[in-house]
Amino acid sequence: MPRKAFSCKQKKKQLQAKKQLKEGLGGHGLPKPLGSDSDDEESSTKFVNPKAGTSGSNSGEQFTYFENKPVGGRIGDLKRYALKFRPESNEEIEKRKKDARKTIHPVNTEYLECQIEDFYSQGLDFPTRPRWDYNISKDALESQENKYFTEYLKSIDANFETSELSYFELNIETWRQFWRVLEMSDVLLCVVDIRFPPLLFPPKLYDYCQKTLGKSIIVVLNKIDMIPSPLVVAWKDYFKKKYPELEVLCFTSYEGRGNEIKTGPGLKTKRRFRKLRMAGEGALELYKIIEKTVAGQVDLSSWKAKILEESNIAESDEQELEVDLVDTSVPDTSYYEFKRFQDGILTIGTIGQPNTGKSSLINGLMGKKVVSVSKTPGHTKHFQTIFLTPNVRLCDCPGLIFPSKVPKALQVLCGSYPIAQLREPYTTIKYLAERTNLPSILKINHPEGEKEWSAFDISDGWAEKKGYHTAKASRLDSYRAANHILRLALEGRIVLALRPPDFTKNENVWKNDPRVLEIEQIHSGVVASASEVGESDDENGEKEEEEDDDDEESPTQVSLFSSNKFALLEDD
Repeated sequence: MPRKAFSCKQKKKQLQAKKQLKEGLGGHGLPKPLGSDSDDEESSTKFVNPKAGTSGSNSGEQFTYFENKPVGGRIGDLKRYALKFRPESNEEIEKRKKDARKTIHPVNTEYLECQIEDFYSQGLDFPTRPRWDYNISKDALESQENKYFTEYLKSIDANFETSELSYFELNIETWRQFWRVLEMSDVLLCVVDIRFPPLLFPPKLYDYCQKTLGKSIIVVLNKIDMIPSPLVVAWKDYFKKKYPELEVLCFTSYEGRGNEIKTGPGLKTKRRFRKLRMAGEGALELYKIIEKTVAGQVDLSSWKAKILEESNIAESDEQELEVDLVDTSVPDTSYYEFKRFQDGILTIGTIGQPNTGKSSLINGLMGKKVVSVSKTPGHTKHFQTIFLTPNVRLCDCPGLIFPSKVPKALQVLCGSYPIAQLREPYTTIKYLAERTNLPSILKINHPEGEKEWSAFDISDGWAEKKGYHTAKASRLDSYRAANHILRLALEGRIVLALRPPDFTKNENVWKNDPRVLEIEQIHSGVVASASEVGESDDENGEKEEEEDDDDEESPTQVSLFSSNKFALLEDD
């Protein structure tokens, strides 16, 4: 049978429809990425347009969804757990784009000093689960929560200008996950990135957990291997003075792993072991804090034995710590009646904002990978429970962005906003360049040979060095280069770290603080002197290098030590 004629015009429409269906635009496209220099030229970087949708309430307000690929092909769950923010107008984008072409003027280091009150005003609260009882059905409860959440958003809009607020989570499903973790946990670990502590620790959360729920909360200063030890000590001291009853734990998932960090100019490079091992020093310190909090109401001997076992494990790939149970099924978030230490089990909940290392912390405590990790915000879709021992259960909560007044550029740098979805990355490049010497760090030349730099100049210079060009006219791909620079900052290759008040003035005092040695011992895996706990051989193993191709300088070799850091746990 002869085929029916098919015109070029029909073919073109068919291809356009297939493209829209593949990208999930539904006929509602967004502007091109602003990395192109002309309207008829596309960046060689694939720009995944976020979807526009409604909040699910009767308001009809438009939101922007950032959706990761569903697990196991469950398309129906895709939008349910997606990050949801208010979209930016084209006028805002164009205004910031013009501002990014202005000359960059470096700011003094004092501008890196900040405190929690700079980002969280007194009247800026977060939504909490409304009161419930067992007499109402699950559907009625969800309807009640939806109504409460809509009213909460209206109150935020009435009291604050949208322009002064940061991106914050507008998906009630994510808040339901958070509420359930708060309800079922006996002890809460609020995980913050040590580079940006005041951005990531909402004071209202501390008050709610301590005073309203009556639960112990521990702030975990994570990724301490990314900044100098004196700065870690200064931030720990800041939190202890501001919140005397708050327990503060310094943590890194890669302690004593042969980290070799380049300390000279240029991009920082790190080498780490491929095989994940228990973060022994962090687990030891957490055990001590939890033991004091529990006060004998839960048998923690199995956890103590697990930590002791880590000290005697042979350095081989075959031996791994056993995991009793990992529950990754989609949990019920309806309601939960809390009973402290129910069935003799201690539940430790990890909460915090995206990209602070909550899942990595759990993997570090377990001694192996049990939960998936990613630098993309919203990667953890729903909370997961993992049994560390038969009597100790960990609960991994999705990252949640709290309402605040954090500058949006800082939110991008601390990983709260997906870099791949930025419509205009140059404002963040400018913010970063004002506080770090980006041209020197990246070792780039000005594309036009001038002395003054703008955010676009830095992006073009990096694009020229890396060979990033647009697909059609082969022009410098500024958008792709800017995204790459921001990823380097997120990974810690370009170091930007905030400082507590008066740190610059008292920097020498902090450098000579005796507690600096304790932080350096966590890096190297040493908990006490050799005379107290004995020594063991240095750990050897296969290393995975993360190096920049253009960085010709060899990293500084750091001498590392390993010792039996668990001997203090043993009974006398």
